[in-house]
Amino acid sequence: MAKGILGTKVGMTQIFNEEGKLVPVTVVSCDPNIVLQKKTMENDGYEAIQLGFKTKRVKLANKPELGHLAKANSAPKRYLREVRGHELYNFEVGQEISVNIFNEGETVDVTGTSKGKGFQGSIKRHNQHTGPMAHGSHYHRGPGSMGSIDPNHVRKGKLLPGHMGVDTVTIQNLEIVKVDTERNILLISGSVPGPRKGLVFVRHGIKAESIEALNPADYVVAVEEPVVEETVVVETEAQEAQE
Repeated sequence: MAKGILGTKVGMTQIFNEEGKLVPVTVVSCDPNIVLQKKTMENDGYEAIQLGFKTKRVKLANKPELGHLAKANSAPKRYLREVRGHELYNFEVGQEISVNIFNEGETVDVTGTSKGKGFQGSIKRHNQHTGPMAHGSHYHRGPGSMGSIDPNHVRKGKLLPGHMGVDTVTIQNLEIVKVDTERNILLISGSVPGPRKGLVFVRHGIKAESIEALNPADYVVAVEEPVVEETVVVETEAQEAQE
């Protein structure tokens, strides 16, 4: 990942783009993230920065956490996240990272925690089919066969009822429609995982890196200058010599 920022999901709305089309967007509030630590190749074996998001009360932080935050001269943070990438590695400890690192039209990936659905059956949880809903049927919404008799146990991977939701979900290739630097807000096209006020992580699109890494200037074919001008000059000089 080249660059990223932590934020909270505000909700969804819709706006009109330059072409006059109605675009559904998700509003993500990204208060400035504080750089709390820089990972170096000498000390940690890799290069990254640690971001802090959402200030919390001092009484909720322990002494090791307060000592770690004192190096950045920052208040206790509720969420911490590491970001690898050369674009953000130039930031120093204690500096702020805001939404201005992104541009309108840029492709991003958004990671969040999906909504919790509680205990659900196999039909809702795994999108399985129901049985006959007639009065004579004794099978309507059951999980189906547990497997053959031979192993005498339920095989691994059987889709069964259980807890649904509260999973880490990433939606890729979303477009940033608008960047509001005054209110620290990103308008991202489409839906974003998680409930309102849920924590989300917006980063540069992984699949878009290979496309944006191509430099069009490297593939321009050099065109030689036409020889017509030289021919005209030679003809004029020959005419002057005859005169």
